[in-house]
Amino acid sequence: MSEQFLSVRDAIINRRSIKKFNGQLVNRADLMSIIDDAIWAPNHGNREPWRLVIACDEDLVAVQHLLRDLAIPKWQDLSSEDLAKQMTKFTLPGGYAFVIVPEDARQKERLEDYAAASIFIQNMQLLAWEKGIGSCWKTPGFLDNPKFREALKVQPGERVIAMLQVGYFDEAPKGKERKKSAQFVTNFGE
Repeated sequence: MSEQFLSVRDAIINRRSIKKFNGQLVNRADLMSIIDDAIWAPNHGNREPWRLVIACDEDLVAVQHLLRDLAIPKWQDLSSEDLAKQMTKFTLPGGYAFVIVPEDARQKERLEDYAAASIFIQNMQLLAWEKGIGSCWKTPGFLDNPKFREALKVQPGERVIAMLQVGYFDEAPKGKERKKSAQFVTNFGE
């Protein structure tokens, strides 16, 4: 069987944020391979201003419990059926990558680091898509919760900028129409 590769253009245009995963686990080796390639994101001074905490395989249950505790208020009061329904958004992804960046006191460096980490995340999403793995970059409010920061061992001077859910899916959502360049680009001097 020959491997079929996507062009960069096809990957960019056809990749979708996946919010409905099918529960199939993402192999840790596959996620590490994606990360190893994603590090080629451009970053000023080759600072590589990111670190990740990942959860795959046996780590998933602990992460799911942490997310339940932080994201579902009074989950203990829910029926097991209602809790299971609420938990599908955390139990169906096949893995997680939490992206952490330094919060440099210097504004220029802080912005450069955030931009570089954002490119790194986009690289991860495109590389995962090429392997048939969907992803969704989320920024829920609990990323700054002290309990969450402690569980991820986030240090003072660091910030969690992304909860990247990864996993397999049965159907990709249809893409929404995008603006054309003529709608947001002006020529210099006009």
